[in-house]
Amino acid sequence: MCNAMGVGGMAMATLLQREDLLANPASKPQGPRSHDLTAKTTALAPRARAMISLFMHGGPAHMDLMDPKPELTRAHGKEFSGDIQYSFINRASKTLLGSPWSFQHHGQCGTEISELMPELSGIVDDITVVRSMHTGHNGHEVSIRYWHGGVPGVTGRPTMGSWITYALGSESDNLPAYMVLTDPGGHPVDGVSNWSNGWLPSLYQGTVVRAVEPRIFNLNPPASLRGRPQREYLDFLNELNRDHLARHPGESDLEARILGYELAAQMQTAATEALDISGESEATKKLYGIDRKETREYGTRCLIARRLVERGVRFVQLFLKGQPWDHHTNIRGNLPAVCRRTDRPCAALVKDLKQRGLLETTLVHWGGEIGRLPVTENNGGDPGRAGRDHNGQGFSCWLAGGGVRGGMTFGETDEVGHRAVVDRVTPNDIQATVLRLFGVDHRELVYENNGLERRLIDGRESRVIEEILL
Repeated sequence: MCNAMGVGGMAMATLLQREDLLANPASKPQGPRSHDLTAKTTALAPRARAMISLFMHGGPAHMDLMDPKPELTRAHGKEFSGDIQYSFINRASKTLLGSPWSFQHHGQCGTEISELMPELSGIVDDITVVRSMHTGHNGHEVSIRYWHGGVPGVTGRPTMGSWITYALGSESDNLPAYMVLTDPGGHPVDGVSNWSNGWLPSLYQGTVVRAVEPRIFNLNPPASLRGRPQREYLDFLNELNRDHLARHPGESDLEARILGYELAAQMQTAATEALDISGESEATKKLYGIDRKETREYGTRCLIARRLVERGVRFVQLFLKGQPWDHHTNIRGNLPAVCRRTDRPCAALVKDLKQRGLLETTLVHWGGEIGRLPVTENNGGDPGRAGRDHNGQGFSCWLAGGGVRGGMTFGETDEVGHRAVVDRVTPNDIQATVLRLFGVDHRELVYENNGLERRLIDGRESRVIEEILL
């Protein structure tokens, strides 16, 4: 009936949970009795009000993108003398592979960026490049879950987006607080676990927006049910709820619940408008690369992400199908291809947020779950097919806006880019820092699950990276 009335499954699930109208199954984790998405105040002063995560599944090769290693270039073809943990020993070697691409200094800060990312080069004064990321794990899933859920390899935990919406609620009354923009080709590695609410109430799960039209199924009613029929349905539902309220005096939040279904009707208009980029200027579309075949799709999603945070959405994630940065073979062809697809849209997002006055309060993250090894994965000895194996010991990401300093690099890997050796940063450190930017102490953000106090960072060592904050 709900879908027949035109309220999409995503919208109705969000609104029902938001107003606590769904029955609680016996297996539902126990926590606070009531939950909602009303905007919350924080104990600490917030710098960010929204976040956009540009997650790059597969492990971008940091020494080829934003962590130049002249010594690796000089030692190209020589044997690496250190210890290496391989993921694919049958294709492994210890032959060092210097980057085939050149680096140059850019911006007033002089940060060195690879020729593969010319658009990123243009925003270096607005970003912090973290060059000392470390998970300690080479596998994709174990590190993905570390990034999103706070503990390496553990499934079923709430993701950071869920924790942020649990802590802060929403600034929008007609859009979900946590939205996920997926690839038209399919889900990333580890699928829906990337935006799972875990044992938090399902109210805090990421809402998936499809990459092709219709971006939200059943958002609008069939023609035969539009207008008066839908209005009569909502009026009848309101009558039932008012009757329920009369029979249950003293439930102070029931009045608010009665308004829940009205929000669904509002979302029909709000979501349609937010996801429609036709009214954007041609200059804005060109900025994101929507006029180019290779950047059109990802650029459209980056532009939609800006439109969503502009309208009060708290947390937005963009994903690519599978793991397109996982270059075990033919890195000379595959790495430039994924850079061409994503570099312009990602840089455009930062530029657009900045020119609209949104970057100060919108945190942007770019990065994958791991990096790559400095040695070649030679794939049968053909240099033209050479790639790089997984590396969770040292890699890079970047952050912009939302209280993060611009124009700096932080941390270092060793001389060939194998291990983080100066100011090592873990995903837990990033999580603690993100929460702090939102005005939340990661140690104080707690949810009671089956009698246990649970946190995003459950008893793991972590710190706020004060050095990169304004």
